[in-house]
Amino acid sequence: MNVIDLHCDLLMKLNDAKGTLSFNNAPELDTNYERLVKGHVKVQAFAIFIHPELDADQKFQEALNQIYYFYHEVLDNHPNMKQIKDWADIDQLQDGEIGAMLTLEGVDAIGNDLKKLKILYELGVRSVGLTWNNANLAADGVGESRGAGLTTFGREIVQFNNAHKIFTDVSHLNEPGFWDVMEEGKYVIASHSNARTICNHRRNLLDEQAKALFDKGSMIHVVYCPPFVKESGRASIDDLMKHIDHFCALGGVQHIGLGSDFDGIDEKVIGLENASKQAHLINELLKRFSEDEVKGFAYQNFLNHRPN
Repeated sequence: MNVIDLHCDLLMKLNDAKGTLSFNNAPELDTNYERLVKGHVKVQAFAIFIHPELDADQKFQEALNQIYYFYHEVLDNHPNMKQIKDWADIDQLQDGEIGAMLTLEGVDAIGNDLKKLKILYELGVRSVGLTWNNANLAADGVGESRGAGLTTFGREIVQFNNAHKIFTDVSHLNEPGFWDVMEEGKYVIASHSNARTICNHRRNLLDEQAKALFDKGSMIHVVYCPPFVKESGRASIDDLMKHIDHFCALGGVQHIGLGSDFDGIDEKVIGLENASKQAHLINELLKRFSEDEVKGFAYQNFLNHRPN
């Protein structure tokens, strides 16, 4: 069964390695090409993540560096990797081809300059999270104690996303920022988040947030990061499925997808160590849900709710 994965941090790893890792088969890369093929990943979202400790005047260049590796290492060296710049491009993928989409995890790289976001859009960014865990000029993340929502600039970014059919990603936002996006955003998504009722972690979503997303027709993509899956001990696929069960109980069966966070996590769910193991999750889901429901989780729900 094909899989659409809305979050990985491979570009950060490629950039940090400065060209010494091969996207084709480097074992250090959870989402290398061979593993994507083996895991039947049909579309992979590749996040641009900027280390927060980097000097502000270096952050936009860092984003461009990661985009360079996306174009050169991921696309140019692998003809079967096809960039997704228009949402209809997914429908044009042929057998053996994998869609590749750029996303932005936090807008630190653009400072207070929307022109830089326009450049990133032209280069292919199709989903924008306003923050990582820290605060920036757009919003506060879950790690910021101030507890503010979106700034005026943050709202301008959401309006830009609306106008260009870009997702606004709420996965790292604090609660006030989340509700501001829900008010302002046209295309809202949680690219890699779980249920806080199941695992009480600040990065997970409250039931009220999940229900608001479902009511809006938005997607939550469950994340494979063990601290977001289980509060203590090794996390299993069964532990991850508890989050899917819970979101379904809240009315989200048609609004659940997958957002692995591969290459951004050191600890792994048992049986989901890299992209080649995606079928392990699919097979376990098929024991508990109908085939149509599992197809929805794996790819169809996203196709049904992408911008058009």
